[in-house]
Amino acid sequence: MRYQLDSSAHKLLIFRIRQFALVATGTLINVLLSFLMFKLGLPLILDTVGTIVVSALSGMLLLGILTAVISNVVCSIFNEAALYLAFFNALIAIFTVWFLQKHSFKKFGKTILFALALSVFSAIAVSLIQFIILVQGQQSVVSQTAHSFSSAANFPYLISFILVNFLLQIADKGISCLLVMILVKVIPQEKLSIYSLGAWLQRPLSEQELKELKSMRRTVKRSLRSRTTHTLVLSSFMVMILTGWTGLRIYSQNEKAKKTESAWSTVKTAASIIDLDKLDDYIKYGRDAEGYNETAELLSKLWMCASDISYLYVVKPEGMNGRFIFDVDTSIVDEDAEPPYYPGEVIPFEEPFEPYLMDLAEGKLVGPIETNDAWGWLLTVYYPVTDSLGNMKCYVGADVSLQYIADYMFVFFMKIILTMAGFFILIVAFALWKTGVYTSIPISTMTSCLERFAMSGEDQEKLDENVRIIRSLDIHTEDEVEKLYKAICKMTLNQAEQMRDIRHLSDSTLKMQDGLIITMADMVESRDSDTGAHVQKTAAYVRIIVEGLKKKGYYAQKITPKFISDVVRSAPLHDVGKINIPDGVLNKPGKLTDEEFEIMKSHTTAGKILLENAISSVQGENYLKEARNMAAYHHERWDGKGYPEKLHGEVIPLSARIMAVADVFDALTSPRVYKPAFPIEKALEILQEGAGTQFDAKCIEVFMDALPEVKMILKKYSSVVY
Repeated sequence: MRYQLDSSAHKLLIFRIRQFALVATGTLINVLLSFLMFKLGLPLILDTVGTIVVSALSGMLLLGILTAVISNVVCSIFNEAALYLAFFNALIAIFTVWFLQKHSFKKFGKTILFALALSVFSAIAVSLIQFIILVQGQQSVVSQTAHSFSSAANFPYLISFILVNFLLQIADKGISCLLVMILVKVIPQEKLSIYSLGAWLQRPLSEQELKELKSMRRTVKRSLRSRTTHTLVLSSFMVMILTGWTGLRIYSQNEKAKKTESAWSTVKTAASIIDLDKLDDYIKYGRDAEGYNETAELLSKLWMCASDISYLYVVKPEGMNGRFIFDVDTSIVDEDAEPPYYPGEVIPFEEPFEPYLMDLAEGKLVGPIETNDAWGWLLTVYYPVTDSLGNMKCYVGADVSLQYIADYMFVFFMKIILTMAGFFILIVAFALWKTGVYTSIPISTMTSCLERFAMSGEDQEKLDENVRIIRSLDIHTEDEVEKLYKAICKMTLNQAEQMRDIRHLSDSTLKMQDGLIITMADMVESRDSDTGAHVQKTAAYVRIIVEGLKKKGYYAQKITPKFISDVVRSAPLHDVGKINIPDGVLNKPGKLTDEEFEIMKSHTTAGKILLENAISSVQGENYLKEARNMAAYHHERWDGKGYPEKLHGEVIPLSARIMAVADVFDALTSPRVYKPAFPIEKALEILQEGAGTQFDAKCIEVFMDALPEVKMILKKYSSVVY
């Protein structure tokens, strides 16, 4: 066994080395071709040739995705766009493996269609990245060609851009698929399988075994693999989104902090320029006032030096309004800018500033205030200009535009998402491969084998054959799964051997059955002074009901000859649990109290325990299973209001439903110390009223059909004449 494990580990190491070599080769092909195109200034990227080759030769998602992501990470050293293409190239690896599973690269027509589909996908992906994120550098040739084509054909620029990239991608993907076709035809299939075989940490399954495995998985509502996939994808996606969102928030907060600091610095400097002695003249005479134009020019130069500031002005608060004193003319750099306010012009403060009017009136620092209105997304600060006594005379206001942050955040977010998406696919692929190799495939295989083993029944040849199949799986995951596999091998081997031994003991066990039942029933009869001939009558009624059900075809799958034999033979044991009931309760002449009734009800669970102990004492036989069911559940009701477990409907074992009718009918028609015997008509009426609520209606039906036999039993065991 040690030699076998060492051999398996050695083979696995060889497979891993071959897989690593294949990924390294594919990555090298991608990087070299991409670097060559970049240095030559050609618009081709050629960073997926190795990815498609690795995916097609190995047929493994992980190897293809690993090649794609590593290649693009390396290529990003000299080409920024490569990092953002990692996600799309990983998708190409997925498409390639999917195509390989459905079709073959040996078919020229299918391969051409595949290459065209990849070209369309890649053209859209590359165009969107170049158009939205980059639009610079080596893409200039594509951009110029797209502009020329757009003008000549009167096409939208983006569509023209995609069409140009599509033509380039046809060459790229055509080279890749042509190379794969050549390799597939040249390399024998058995040579290609050396890469996929490394995915097995057990004996590789045959085609038939794989079909059985897939069929078994379809019967599972939620497979281990799908549950793991959903959990992993959801958690990874959430991490990716949260990371991107966190990055955006940090960037936005940092930028706002920088802009706010720049705005405060600017307004403080501007405040030092204002001559408060001439402030009234500035308001009264405007540009004609002495020194006004010089001050305005200084403010304009300050505004031009502070590149972050969109608007710079001096305003005097007057209640709900502000009287402009200076307003820097921004049209000198922006022809579309609104004309500045005139000196002395009164403008109402906008709604977002209303909460700050009191602070403005008191001369406090105000801001930063964010607004998003017709003027755009602005951040505003107000700095008070005070005289020597600290009295506020006016404010210097500065508006910083934040619109560029919103524009850049989109590009920034796209970069984060695309960068992380490539690694996201790689992580998911690795986790799925790990789960499949170490958990899902071994467990599914063991489950399939165990199902066949369980279905072998008592067929010794099938048992032995399935044991050989299980032991041949050779699962060597070196973890709990391998330990479980070894335990299963040992268990199934022991089970097969036990079945062999049990078969030898079955004859003697069957002979013990009747004696055990009679002995246990006599023990109960000897303690209960009020159940004369109860076990004999109920056993007879049980036979009538179960045979009636069989005749009518009810519960045909359940009612086998063995079931009938077990139920009829075990019927006398339905009240075996009463052996644990105290005599004072069991033989009490009057009505039981609530506490005493609870004690009496415990005879069901006591009977269940007694019979389960009896079952376990006779290994390999389950002939008392129905006795256990009847003892435990013959007081359950069809509507779920019975005891001890409040089972309902067909959840109640069929033998217990049969016994319930027999037991109640005998209790009604037999005298007790606390009541006389009911007439048979009254007893039958009570049974019929309980059909579908207390009793299984089908059991009542066949019981009513057999009234002549029922009356014969009553006449035989009862002193009452019917």
